[in-house]
Amino acid sequence: MKFLKRFLLTLIIIITIASLLAIISGHAHLFKAISTTYLQGRTGPSIDDFQYFENREVLSSHYQPWELSEKYNHYSNEKLHEEIEKNHPAAFVIVKNNKLIHEEYWDEYDADSQTNSFSMAKSYIGLLIGIAIQEGKISSINDPVGNYLPQYKDSPELTIKNLLTMSSGIDFDESYNSPFGHMSKAYYGTDLKELNKDYKVTSTPGKEWTYLGGNTIILGFILEKVTGQSISEYFSDKIWKKIGAKNNALWTLDKEGGTEKAYCCFYSNARDYAKIGQLLLNHGLWNNERIISENYLNEATCPAYYLKSNGKPVDFYGYQIWTAYYKDLDIYFFRGILGQYTIMIPEKNIVIVRLGHERSTEFINGNPSDFYTYIDFALGI
Repeated sequence: MKFLKRFLLTLIIIITIASLLAIISGHAHLFKAISTTYLQGRTGPSIDDFQYFENREVLSSHYQPWELSEKYNHYSNEKLHEEIEKNHPAAFVIVKNNKLIHEEYWDEYDADSQTNSFSMAKSYIGLLIGIAIQEGKISSINDPVGNYLPQYKDSPELTIKNLLTMSSGIDFDESYNSPFGHMSKAYYGTDLKELNKDYKVTSTPGKEWTYLGGNTIILGFILEKVTGQSISEYFSDKIWKKIGAKNNALWTLDKEGGTEKAYCCFYSNARDYAKIGQLLLNHGLWNNERIISENYLNEATCPAYYLKSNGKPVDFYGYQIWTAYYKDLDIYFFRGILGQYTIMIPEKNIVIVRLGHERSTEFINGNPSDFYTYIDFALGI
């Protein structure tokens, strides 16, 4: 009994000291990280994490349902379907010629399930920047970031375009495997604006492409500043309501009443995600209303060849949007870390949405191999 008491007392002392060290060293986010992962039987973020964080609603308005194709769910390909099921999918939806043509769900998920977009949200921020420019709230993508955020006044060479193209030269210490890195602090922490004060421009912007969520966080700060609205409110007014999304979405905040995690953490369903893809295939139009400038979208979906990555031209990324060339087709897409995709194939007028818990660990031409499986399936319809 005495041994047990000593053991428990020692354990409490160790936990207390560890907790104090975490707070003093600026790693208090680890409490949230551990409670929402390891204590839930997981080792990392989940597509259902909204329940552990504060969220702001992205309001929908007048629902515009998808028209079903006469070939709805008629197509099958057993071999490809086996591949699709390997990576623990939640939803798989294909829209062709503006009609819903294929739809599947797994486990407890259905057409109304809200799951995490992860980095697909980066692309949504890129679209909002285009709208803010169209509305004159931002003069140009070539504007210095310091024109909008005083924190960057001493770095006049840093432009909004640098943030959009992941070439800011800011020293974000982002490692998706490190519990002490910028992304972990951003995801599990409680003050994005305070967090970002610690990072500076340390290399020449507009030269090297480095995929860093911190760039998108700064774009979110700019949007808040120029619109006078939260990102959720602006996205709701300018996109979500316009495209007739069925359900209100959620955007996770750093704290109650706080700032949206712009680089991730938009929660919605596959059908409504597909509407954003269709908006791009419509060249920024919805019901003949101009939502986003066509010129901006043309630039956003064009690779930033002038940048270098590992010494090679960047032929795979535009303004927060990924690009690919596959089977003689130009493709652009939004991508999330656990296999979230919205894939647009303009020549075929196809939108593909895949949501799930995992993605392939094998990469082909910079993309997880399952990315090509979804395209192959859709092209067979």
